Amino acid sequence: MDRATQSAADALPELVTLAGELHAKCAAGQFGFSCDDLARILAEVVQKHVGTAAPAQLRVFCTSLKIEELVLARACAAGNERAWEVFMLRYRDKLYDIGLHIAREDSAARELSDSLYADLYGTLTRNGERVSKLSSYTGRGSLEGWLRTVMAQEHVNRYRRQKRMVSLDEESEEGTQFAAQDPEPGQVVDARLESATDEALAALPADERFVLAAYYLDGRTLAEIARMLSVHESTISRKLDKLVKSLRKQVLAGLRRRGMSRRQAEEAFAIDVRDVTLNLRERLAQDSPAEAFHKKKVATPAGDGSS
Repeated sequence: MDRATQSAADALPELVTLAGELHAKCAAGQFGFSCDDLARILAEVVQKHVGTAAPAQLRVFCTSLKIEELVLARACAAGNERAWEVFMLRYRDKLYDIGLHIAREDSAARELSDSLYADLYGTLTRNGERVSKLSSYTGRGSLEGWLRTVMAQEHVNRYRRQKRMVSLDEESEEGTQFAAQDPEPGQVVDARLESATDEALAALPADERFVLAAYYLDGRTLAEIARMLSVHESTISRKLDKLVKSLRKQVLAGLRRRGMSRRQAEEAFAIDVRDVTLNLRERLAQDSPAEAFHKKKVATPAGDGSS
């Protein structure tokens, strides 16, 4: 870790506490990571995606990470042999399958997956340190989904190097298939995921739509939302955590109703929410805080102690 990340970990004791709670759950010890090492990893991810935040917001963010996969990726990037054994056992076949899905041809798929493996392992060095693409994985989505995105980008880069004189648009018009045409390709989203997500969001009451929109779309802190709704920050933290877990269950159920197996439904969650084309802001069209909670009170029977 660089000095800036080290300083961030030192300046955020709540990350040290979180790391202590998560250390055993993510099996970091088997790869030689101490609680302090995990705290520094979390500090790096927080610096990149959150910046300055209240302790409650940091907790929500960090506990939402794919922490076990994040630790595995960082251990691989550091050259831990045990981590590489685990990685290859879990992802070797998947890398080839992803490559075949993208390249559509066996030899090209193997070349693509082998090339990505070399980049992941870190065959190059910079300032005496190995350079591994896995060090850029931050755990915000599944590791498999991240690998799919990185491989799709590599496929596009290879094509552009080979066909510099021919535009991607011209080739597309002639029928050539591409995994992605964007400089930062997203993952292919199953329409059933968007439909199930839309269904789950549409069923939310006004107060829950407001909290989701304020936090995830408007970037408001838990403290800001709490002040707007005249409740304690911890109330919003608990509500948000409960709401996210409930939504996940509802979307999974929706995917099952749409014909997916349990495994397919779980794999659908590998997609980064930013790749979903559903208009989330429109679906979470906000009432004002007062309107949202007025509707909540009208719908709640007298004597109900829910917050």
